[in-house]
Amino acid sequence: MKKETLRADKVTDETLIAQFQQGDVQAFDVLVRRYKDQLLNYVYRFVNNRVDAEDIVQETFLRVFKNKHYYKEIAKFSTWVYTIAGNLAKTELRRRKRRKIFSVSNFVNDERDFDIPDGERTPDQAVDGSIKDSIIQQAIDKLPPKFKEVILLRDVQGFAYEEISQILNIPLGTVKSRVNRGRLKLQEDLKFLFENDNHSKG
Repeated sequence: MKKETLRADKVTDETLIAQFQQGDVQAFDVLVRRYKDQLLNYVYRFVNNRVDAEDIVQETFLRVFKNKHYYKEIAKFSTWVYTIAGNLAKTELRRRKRRKIFSVSNFVNDERDFDIPDGERTPDQAVDGSIKDSIIQQAIDKLPPKFKEVILLRDVQGFAYEEISQILNIPLGTVKSRVNRGRLKLQEDLKFLFENDNHSKG
């Protein structure tokens, strides 16, 4: 095998974890740089606490470091690392008793049912958008956990249905059903928001 001379950003996650399994610690550092921000964003939406989220992400990478040989290239590396982070986040939530407000300021989905434009806005529009963000956050917070986690993975993190199936270890059909039911519930809870939008544009 020829020596890797490709730039780090051209190397796949799976190649990097394979290199790390062979003792290349620099490959691990590249994976950390690639995933730390998006994992922090994902975990924070679960636990709604920056310090806790940072601790969980740190623990996630610690487990990747310690258990690198458990990874097998039957799934994407992203699937594996998100599974670890998600399980740690859910453990943290089980440890807590009080409700959490989830930050979903960039919430979007395929059908753009809940797309919030983030272009240049007047001060009035910015305030209006901020209020909508808050309302959407609260609507997602009300979802049952099994719907909430698929909505976060699909509509916020952008994972494919197949990857969500692997991350949560549930059948593909169950993932699609939960996403659809979660979206329907959100549409129901947020219908007034978009009706008001239509009235204001009329």
